[in-house]
Amino acid sequence: MRILLIGANGEIGKILNPALSKNHEIISAGRNSGDFKIDLSDSNSIEKLFEEVKNIDSCICVAGDCYTGDLHSLDEEKLNIGIKNKLLGQVNLVLIGQKYLNDNGSFILTSGKMGDKPVKNNISKAIVNGGINSFVLSASLELERGIRINAISPAKISDIPAEDLINAYAKGIEENINGEIIKVNY
Repeated sequence: MRILLIGANGEIGKILNPALSKNHEIISAGRNSGDFKIDLSDSNSIEKLFEEVKNIDSCICVAGDCYTGDLHSLDEEKLNIGIKNKLLGQVNLVLIGQKYLNDNGSFILTSGKMGDKPVKNNISKAIVNGGINSFVLSASLELERGIRINAISPAKISDIPAEDLINAYAKGIEENINGEIIKVNY
């Protein structure tokens, strides 16, 4: 399978890239590194990436910034960090990428535990992760050409065995599931 991995040099990407490359061809993309550059907050950058990278079977996104802080420090500007980058960035990957992805391809987005089980000082992450999960559930009902979409919702990465994380993403791309929120080590 030919997989576009966005955020390949980030915390999750560094775990997934070598593991998935054993059985798949990985094309890496990121803000500052990778085979291709992408700015998730810019739909033109997303479109350019899909125009440059051809014949993609799966698009995995493990990138996206989000503000961490308490309710009293949160304002529209800080909230928009996660909304524009992580939430809208991943939504736009699907909205734009669905035109380019191969038939029967898949999108794997990344949300996180805060969407289901928020903790103090993470309101922005709760909003963004919940939004990603809701998007996956609803988009799975409408994607065409056999394209599937799932989200991986991990707990704190440092608390997850690497193998559990790898298996969750592999399940999303290799199994015929659609509209699933795959929770990892809640």
